[in-house]
Amino acid sequence: VQLQASGGGSVQVGGSLKLSCAASGFTLDHYAISWFRQAPGKEREGVSCISSRVGSTYYADSVKGRFTISRDNAKNTAYLLMNNLKAGDTAVYYCAADASRPREIYGDSWCPRVDIDYDHEYWGQGTLVTVSS
Repeated sequence: VQLQASGGGSVQVGGSLKLSCAASGFTLDHYAISWFRQAPGKEREGVSCISSRVGSTYYADSVKGRFTISRDNAKNTAYLLMNNLKAGDTAVYYCAADASRPREIYGDSWCPRVDIDYDHEYWGQGTLVTVSS
């Protein structure tokens, strides 16, 4: 079981990047996919999540309106499109997967909360995003 984030790089303020999260060893269909980041000297921060069944999306306030999370189950990959990047977005970005919770209890839109430091089931190596002015 492995998750691999890719697509990071260096970009100027206002620029865009699209990160990918590829899964191997399991299928993402039944997993909620989250992105979180960690900047140097700072605590880990949840960024976004997309649920497995209906693709409900959730965003941290700091990225709302600028980032878009999506998934392509056929490609076993999730994405994070980041627009209008700011210097404060500089961090290592990680993707994570968590098995969906029972529908009869949690409905179709379950995701781990992005506003807390969640103990994700699976996460792998991150990708560095550097935003400079």
